[in-house]
Amino acid sequence: MEHPYVRLGLLEDFEVSFAGEVLHVAAPAQRLLAKLAVVQRGRPTQRTALAERLWPETPPARAASSLRSVLWRLPRPRGRTLVTCTATTVRLAEDVRVDLWEAEEQARLLCAHDSPPADSLVDLTALTRDLLPGWHDDWLQVAQESFRQKRLHALERSSEALRQRARYTDALSAGLGAVESEPLRESAHRSVIAVHLAEGNHAEALRQYDGYRRLLASELGLRPSPAIRTMVAPLLGRPVDLASE
Repeated sequence: MEHPYVRLGLLEDFEVSFAGEVLHVAAPAQRLLAKLAVVQRGRPTQRTALAERLWPETPPARAASSLRSVLWRLPRPRGRTLVTCTATTVRLAEDVRVDLWEAEEQARLLCAHDSPPADSLVDLTALTRDLLPGWHDDWLQVAQESFRQKRLHALERSSEALRQRARYTDALSAGLGAVESEPLRESAHRSVIAVHLAEGNHAEALRQYDGYRRLLASELGLRPSPAIRTMVAPLLGRPVDLASE
C-alpha cells in the first residue's frame, strides 16, 4: 500500500497538499518552498545564502532569524516534513513531489524522441499551465520563461505526434493549448492548421490562418511567414505571395 505523500504545486497557483488535503502555508513559507524547488531543484542550499536571497534588504542577522521562524512554522502533516535541515543547509524533503518537475520530465520525453512514446501522450494538462504566473520575483523570471518555452515546444511536438497517430481531437487540443498560451506563436498555429488539414477541414484551416494573419498584422504589423502561407496556399487558389493576402 502506497503511503500518502506531500505534493507541491507550482503550476498556475501555489498549493501544498498531503493525502488530498490542502495545507495552509503562509506567504513567506511559499517563497521558501518555491525557491527550494525551482532554483535549488531539491539540492541543499546554505542557510545564510538562502536567507539573504529571500530577505535581500534585511540585515543578515534578522534575515537568518526570519528563516528560522519560517522553517519552524512550516506545516508537518502527520509528522511529515516539507524540508530537511542541518545546522548549515536547507533542502526540500526527498519525498516531496513537485508538479513542475513532473511536467518538465514529460516535456523532455515528448521532445527527446523522433516519435514520442504513446504513453507520454495521455495527459497534457500540466503543459497548459504557467509557472506561478502571478509571481514577479526577480529570481523566478528566468525559470518562468524557461518552463514556458519547454511546454510550448512539448505541446507542439505532442500535437504532431498525435496527428500522425490520427488522434485528431487530442492533437487539436494540444495545438490549441499552445496557441492559447502564446497567440502570436506561429509554430503553434501551424500545428492547429496541420490537424485541420489532416482531417480535411479546409474551412477550419483557413479560419485559423486568417485569425492569425489578422492578429499578427494588428499586434506587430507583420505578415505570416512563407511556411504557414504555403500550408494554406492550395486552399486559397492563388499564389501565396499576393499582396492582397
